[in-house]
Amino acid sequence: MSLVLDARQRAMLLEMGVHVWQPLNVPESQALLTDSVSPPPRAEVAALALPVAPIAPMAEASQPVSPEPTLRAPDPLPGPTRLTELASGIAHMDWPALTEVVRHCQACAMCLGRRTPVLAAPRQTSACDWLLVGDPPDEAQERAGQPFVEEAGQLLDNMLRAVGVQRWNHETGADQGAASRAYLTHVLKCRPALMRAPSASELSTCAHFLRREIILTQPRVIIAMGRFAMQLLLSETPSEQARLPLGKLRGQVWRFAGVPVVVTYPPAYLLRNGQDKARAWADLCLARAVATGSLATP
Repeated sequence: MSLVLDARQRAMLLEMGVHVWQPLNVPESQALLTDSVSPPPRAEVAALALPVAPIAPMAEASQPVSPEPTLRAPDPLPGPTRLTELASGIAHMDWPALTEVVRHCQACAMCLGRRTPVLAAPRQTSACDWLLVGDPPDEAQERAGQPFVEEAGQLLDNMLRAVGVQRWNHETGADQGAASRAYLTHVLKCRPALMRAPSASELSTCAHFLRREIILTQPRVIIAMGRFAMQLLLSETPSEQARLPLGKLRGQVWRFAGVPVVVTYPPAYLLRNGQDKARAWADLCLARAVATGSLATP
């Protein structure tokens, strides 16, 4: 739709500060007709003109123009960005002190970019017959701040109940009628922002916390569930044996910090490989025999 203005209308708009350009597609005859009309007297235009707000002058070309803001991804969740010394006195800490130190630990590169460490420590010192040690936490465990959660955690809880063991409730400490209780933890407490395998040095650094957890829980047996848990808990075993695959190391009793160790498959692995559940059940039965003293250990 085109707008055709005669000379009088254009003069009125001009007085109001509105500049109008004649469209190119106006027929020549019509353009000539409009041009032939003489403009009205200036007084008449002034009488018909409406008051308008003044138009701000345009910025000079020499003045700098602020660039448009660019969109960017939101900042990542806060997390450690540098390393510090390992806290001293870990070997003598109680649960609250150990929890606080783990929360702020930046002693190895595995902490860089983490959201929260994973440690389900009880509120007070209490012995647990079983200590289960898993591999470094995954995303679900970091999000929950708890070891062995979701479907893998449910499978593990069911397997433990089948041998008369109850997961230690870190909030209430209730046994819920179980014959034995198990404290669950990870070989490393942090999940780094960039997932990678931990080094032997990083495992050794975080082992200070695990050794204190062993002292505080006083377990009768430790279950190593996963490759990295096995790597640390069998570090006191001759290296030619410790380098064997998990399947070759299960079914035997090892030792770490003076406590018997049984190696088995992690529950997340069993969800993908159901054929090995029978072997994992045999490992838990072996651990129960060790914990109850019905099996003599070297």
